[in-house]
Amino acid sequence: MTNQLSRRLLAGMAIASPAMFIGSAQAQTATESAFDRVSRTKTLRVAAFPGALPYFSKDLASGNWVGACTAMAADIAKIFDAKVEYVESTYGNAVLDLQTNKIDLAFALNPTPARALSITFSKPMLIHPFGAILKKGFEAKNWEDLNKPEVRIVVDRGSLHDVAARRFAPKAQLVVVEKPDEAILTMNSGRADVNILAAMLALSALGKNPGLGRFVLLGNPIFALPSCIGLRREPDTRLREVVDAWLDMNRGTGQIREWLIAGIEMTGATRADIPNDLSF
Repeated sequence: MTNQLSRRLLAGMAIASPAMFIGSAQAQTATESAFDRVSRTKTLRVAAFPGALPYFSKDLASGNWVGACTAMAADIAKIFDAKVEYVESTYGNAVLDLQTNKIDLAFALNPTPARALSITFSKPMLIHPFGAILKKGFEAKNWEDLNKPEVRIVVDRGSLHDVAARRFAPKAQLVVVEKPDEAILTMNSGRADVNILAAMLALSALGKNPGLGRFVLLGNPIFALPSCIGLRREPDTRLREVVDAWLDMNRGTGQIREWLIAGIEMTGATRADIPNDLSF
């Protein structure tokens, strides 16, 4: 009787073992940290944003991604002796892509409190100042120069450009459009005098549309926000620590600035178009 029971128990264990092992492997994969996954697969997954120069742009002929952040991603991947895998995304979707483990890094994100509820951030990649594209013949040096009823300011709805205009130029006429590209069209058509934009986006827009006017950094006050690299929130902080160390070194040597300038030049702008008081 005892021998029969032992044989049944052993048979049951033999049948159950494969499932138990599979379940254990699945649990290990589910809890694997980003650092361990990149180290194991030798692949760094990065969110890529179409039409977002100087950060990202997709070469339609080759299908390759180019831009300042692709150079940065490749340099980080070298630390792990890994390759970069780009996952097409948007600034709005990148947070969810990090949460659902579709990507490991999302470049050029402002660390807003709402985003910080869901993901974590690196040290600043750059401190990104805001300014304005001014139509030809229009002069302004600070926010108060725009804060007049006769000034028409175009912004994309719900963006930080929108927030800045409402806060610092509440007396101006606000022209609200849905997308940044529509703001450029509004300027081109003469329906606005000013387009509030973050510096990198403004220089990119002028590189593609030099007839728009000129870009100025607005003062009194200077409105600038950090632009960081987003990462998945997890107990293992090693990937973020590596990225932070990489940022400290490359900002300190000026390499981040060079990558960003190279990305700006891809838009058709030149170093001479970058305001002397713009530091990044």
